[in-house]
Amino acid sequence: MTGSSARLTFLGTGTSQGVPIIGCGCEVCRSTDPRDKRFRASALVEYGGLTILVDAGPDFRMQMLAQGISHLDAILLTHNHKDHTGGLDDVRSLNYVDRRAAEIYCERNVLEDLIREYPYVFKFPKYPGAPEWMLHVIDERPFILRKDTSDKELVWVHDVGYHYRLPDGRLIPTARSLDDMISIADSGSLNGTPLSPPRGCRGVDTDPLTGGTLVTPIRGLHGKLPVLGFRFGDIAYITDMSSIPESEFPKLEGLKHLTLNTVSYHPHHSHFSLDETLALAARIKPRHTWLTHLSHSFPTHEEFAAELERLRQERGIESTVAPAYDGLAIE
Repeated sequence: MTGSSARLTFLGTGTSQGVPIIGCGCEVCRSTDPRDKRFRASALVEYGGLTILVDAGPDFRMQMLAQGISHLDAILLTHNHKDHTGGLDDVRSLNYVDRRAAEIYCERNVLEDLIREYPYVFKFPKYPGAPEWMLHVIDERPFILRKDTSDKELVWVHDVGYHYRLPDGRLIPTARSLDDMISIADSGSLNGTPLSPPRGCRGVDTDPLTGGTLVTPIRGLHGKLPVLGFRFGDIAYITDMSSIPESEFPKLEGLKHLTLNTVSYHPHHSHFSLDETLALAARIKPRHTWLTHLSHSFPTHEEFAAELERLRQERGIESTVAPAYDGLAIE
């Protein structure tokens, strides 16, 4: 990917239970249309020469296999719920193939939950077989991603765990402490150099001072829980939100694609309803609005797509509005 171009592939577009739901015999859960088979919400973004995953839920392994993915430059976590973090143990396969630690970007509260949920990852000396992570703490300020061009290689040492092999052949531990595993990403500067302001984030994907790829988080609330969405060039991916602060709307100007979680026809305590999603599409005015985190309470994909087009025309919404589905790619 070059310039401000980004490509997003929906790896999962379902709720925390996925679709079909265990034990349910509704029309949607019995549908034979593959667009009605929904993994937990996740997305793959190809942007600025990087391959980026947003959220790694319990379906992570199957999502990677379905799309033939064998390399990730970064994993961005929107929040700490299990349907968005429950697959992180499976990055061990990528550790082996890529010979690199998994670079994971998340907020401080998410990091603290990961330490509780995956204690063996943070145990020292390292537990043999545990996945190898490098954690970066972020917040709602823009931050820089870079491709790892270091010449150290992650290698497995029997009965010890992963070490880095240097060009001269020496082996060094990947980390000796929890602090070694955590990089505090000061989103306002990088090595003492201020980042370019987001400038409404129109087409900004490369910071001229650092040569890295700029990602703009979008703050929102999931009920009362602060969570993040992310903007990559002219694509914004938002999931598991029920409200967006007024201060964040400038980050959503000039979008080509906007993805919004939409869980129900009715008001929900922690997700956008259909009416709220349509109101956001009308206000933000992207060229295209895609609905994700869809539940089986909506009709089948084909019926729902027709309903959304009818509602869009009735309400005079300029943006196209359609349900996303697993495997759909937009750019």
